[in-house]
Amino acid sequence: MRAPLTSDPVLLGGENRSGTTVLSVVLDSHPDLVIGPDIDFLEPPDLGPHIVEACDLLSRSDPRVLGPGTDTNDPFWYDGAHFVKQCQRFGVEFAELRSLVEQTMAELGSDLSDFVDRCRLIDRIGEHRRAQTGAARWGFKLQRKIARVDDYARLWPNAHFVHIIRDGRDVASSHLKTVPWGYGAVEEAARGWLEVVARPHTVADPERYLEIRYEDLTADPATVLRRVTEHIGLPWDDALLDHAALPHTLFANPWGHPAAEAAARPLATGRAGRYLTDLTPEQIAEFEAIAGAELQRLGYDLQTVPRIVTR
Repeated sequence: MRAPLTSDPVLLGGENRSGTTVLSVVLDSHPDLVIGPDIDFLEPPDLGPHIVEACDLLSRSDPRVLGPGTDTNDPFWYDGAHFVKQCQRFGVEFAELRSLVEQTMAELGSDLSDFVDRCRLIDRIGEHRRAQTGAARWGFKLQRKIARVDDYARLWPNAHFVHIIRDGRDVASSHLKTVPWGYGAVEEAARGWLEVVARPHTVADPERYLEIRYEDLTADPATVLRRVTEHIGLPWDDALLDHAALPHTLFANPWGHPAAEAAARPLATGRAGRYLTDLTPEQIAEFEAIAGAELQRLGYDLQTVPRIVTR
């Protein structure tokens, strides 16, 4: 068994379309933090060799690994090229990443197929960025993987976790109305939202895990962000309130990130409660029948009287 990692990352998570990207960019504004966007590292099986070759192909602008955003013309190369492009969003260039992957494979004697070995690669990437920028700590988005916060907490015993949660009915509305890759039905959205928000608070160490609401962040950013900095043990810095005026690697290399444009704007209340106009009363009732108890736990008012639905 490999020893736990000794670094102290700030790991963010949340359901898709819940404000995880804007939170990562805001926290990246703190001079003691370098925070990257999400990095998907659970695929492919032979992660290490696949990334090395994907780095080489991207360096040569091989058409197989190019495409709109992080897509690839050749589906075989999607997972590896997607990972490489996500790392460039974090500020890690192709040659740097290739070197970091090779170092990790040599040190561990593996192709990084194992979950723990993959996390060690992420740790090496994060420590590389921390040293490169002079920040005190690094972090990135676990995104929906925050549902397994306990697995990551065991690997990173010094990590802090911040889970941003958005009203699940607004999440459903956003998926159904604006994104082609999202949930296609209210029931699917409700069960997917529950998968992400219902478990973490029951298994996480409360001293290392913090839940914040997207609606609170946009309505009163200073108050919420002070809670975050206190939670992770960093001093307050006014740069957190000026993220849109500062440079971020995501903006330099967005690779079609669906939330990059919105994250580049100042925080605003946006469309909190959009579901009231975007969803029908029947759709709202369907969502609340499935996830009403969790909505109430998180302080969201229900529009209907919830009925019990077996998950």
